Amino acid sequence: MRRLGPSACFYKEDLYTLKLGSWSTDQVESHFFGIVDSRGRDAVSYFAEFNGIEAPAWDAGGNLGPYMDAQKFRTPRGLDLIKKRSGGSDHNATLLSMQKQFKYTTMWMEATWEIVRARRSPTKFIVSDDPVTFYCKRLFPSDRTYPNEMYLGQTGTRTLFPLGLDSCLILTHVQLIRNPWNNPFEPRTNARSFPAAGPKYLPDIQYGRELEEDEVLRINYILKTRAVRFIAAAEEEWLYPERRVSTKEWEKLDDDWFLLPNLWRVSFHREIVIGHQGGASAWDEYGRRPWEFGYKDERQRDLEWQTCEMAKREWAVKRIGKSKAQTDERMGRDVADKMADDFLREQGLLYGPMERPYDFELKPEVEG
Repeated sequence: MRRLGPSACFYKEDLYTLKLGSWSTDQVESHFFGIVDSRGRDAVSYFAEFNGIEAPAWDAGGNLGPYMDAQKFRTPRGLDLIKKRSGGSDHNATLLSMQKQFKYTTMWMEATWEIVRARRSPTKFIVSDDPVTFYCKRLFPSDRTYPNEMYLGQTGTRTLFPLGLDSCLILTHVQLIRNPWNNPFEPRTNARSFPAAGPKYLPDIQYGRELEEDEVLRINYILKTRAVRFIAAAEEEWLYPERRVSTKEWEKLDDDWFLLPNLWRVSFHREIVIGHQGGASAWDEYGRRPWEFGYKDERQRDLEWQTCEMAKREWAVKRIGKSKAQTDERMGRDVADKMADDFLREQGLLYGPMERPYDFELKPEVEG
């Protein structure tokens, strides 16, 4: 282990510099990333403290995805991956290709967003040189040699993006939420990078769940394991999540479904329709347009409705007694939590203040 400052770990000279002989320019960094960074910084700050929809939500929601794309692809790993996929070695061509290719935003905007907190945990989130981290429980880090990456288009691939010491964004495909028992390698319905995603319904964003320390440690363990070379933390002890985490078995890190959002507060919507001058535009939950094959697929919907209802009940049992996420109070979804509690009471797993599994009075024996 070498102790180095951030400029030595998270900085590389001329990484985004275009060169032609003795001539060079930093236009990629100043003009292209300059805008993305400026807007993205404000978006990260906004969602790190997200507590329901407020004034700048629409701008922040639109700016966070492109910033995450930049954070994913402009790293040494991201650039090396583009080089490998394109089959070239020219640095200039790679930079130009990056500006056209970095487009995970489409699938991220169609995912379910949850912002989890570590405010009650002594351990906080770390960061790594792969700042936007993918996790798939059946795809082990050793299965992908550098610079190869897990594919976001797989149903089981989650995205973890720490927003600060106390906040981390978790993005989960709708298809996994509706059927957590899916083969995680199965391609996500309509997985794609282009065209641009449809509108994001921001009131569906979940927030307010406080993670237990072991849950923070498990996220940090994923971040550290998926790092290329460097990680950073505010406290030295946090650099070693493997010392105290409850399990290091990759496939079992999410056995209790702690990376899933509150399934009872995820709406089972079919489409988003926006009216505008001259007509209307529509997208289904997988970004398909009305003229595209599979739009609002009835058979898929019926199957997912069944597995989604089963998943909600399984999630309620696995997460009993744990902190739960909420959605914007104006959505009026508190009834969803009540339905979850009612289900647990029916199963004899949850008891009110006057209900106990063995609530009786022990009376003394009466002679005779």
